[in-house]
Amino acid sequence: MSGRLADKVVIITGAGSGIGARAAERFAEEGAAIVCADIVGADATATAITEQGGRAIGMAADVTSPEDSRAMAELGMETYGAVDVLFANAGIAGFGSTADCDMETWDRVMAVNLTGVWLSMRAVLPTMTARAQGSIIATASVAGIKGIRGIAPYSASKAGVIGLVRATAVEVGPNGVRVNALVPGTTPTPLVTDTFSAMVGGGAPADSERTRRALEREQQRYPLRRFGTRDEVVDAALYLAGDDSRWVTGTTHVVDGGLAAT
Repeated sequence: MSGRLADKVVIITGAGSGIGARAAERFAEEGAAIVCADIVGADATATAITEQGGRAIGMAADVTSPEDSRAMAELGMETYGAVDVLFANAGIAGFGSTADCDMETWDRVMAVNLTGVWLSMRAVLPTMTARAQGSIIATASVAGIKGIRGIAPYSASKAGVIGLVRATAVEVGPNGVRVNALVPGTTPTPLVTDTFSAMVGGGAPADSERTRRALEREQQRYPLRRFGTRDEVVDAALYLAGDDSRWVTGTTHVVDGGLAAT
């Protein structure tokens, strides 16, 4: 590995599984010390990293909690002395059209996917601006820039993340802090597979033949005719976290196999 994140301290939310877990592993391989945060699974991710000789600590955290968000930032500073990068990656699915989505679903999706990103940003910005450096990456989705049926609350929450990123980038750029949105297309993580099963598989189990065929059809909508991988998304996150992107802020960094162009 190149060590391009050597001596950086990175907080990753949603680090218990999927893209977040893989990002934690890859960032650690590049020399970063990782604060792994998630409702479940964060300790397991941190343990896997330390067993490979990396530096990581796990924390059970709910991104919708202001107290937990502050505790994440404090843990990074107390354990490693700083917070250089925030990868605000925690998120949940949310189904329903604008007309039929219930209030409970709407509120929960917004709380995790949008308010959770804001709270995480708010927690780390004081130390980043004081040091006049830092990179914030927020996971949005191609659903936030392209109309997709049946997931109105999710789409709205991810579009909100993009708007929050742009506003925050303008606010804190003069203080040396960069803020960018990472916009992945479909990537077969457990969350995405279960979500897709519920959305287009008629409620069939994620490992059913019906869901498998639906996933195969969905891939044909992509110009590159396949879904992405966790590593392909994490490659983009690594770029946004490191010095190679030092003049990049306020962007919507799309990694979607061309879906947004269709």
